[in-house]
Amino acid sequence: MLKIFEENPKLSWFATVIIGIGIFIISSVPSYGTGSGTSHLAVIYHFSAFFFFGLFLMISATKGRRKEFFIPAIILSIIYACLDELHQYLIPRKYCSFGDILTDSAGIFFAFLIYFSIIKLRR
Repeated sequence: MLKIFEENPKLSWFATVIIGIGIFIISSVPSYGTGSGTSHLAVIYHFSAFFFFGLFLMISATKGRRKEFFIPAIILSIIYACLDELHQYLIPRKYCSFGDILTDSAGIFFAFLIYFSIIKLRR
């Protein structure tokens, strides 16, 4: 399945952009929670959203061959996670959380581990 995205850069970039836009839209919706604590659903959302964002950005940047672009893709994904939290800070009834950035980063790092392992296993 990943080969399809690696062989079609426009498709992988399209998926990356759509996921990034989805994250931005979801971050723009005001929250009606108390703001205290973190729900399990929020953790699952942050981890999975940035897992897929990071995965598709890595696929788009490396195409399964250019290993030197893994680190920049990871860094850009983490920067986007930070910008997402800053964006949430500006939305009424939303909160900026360092814990969310850590959860986002964990999803990105896990995507890297899986994708890099798949590439290594192919060779």
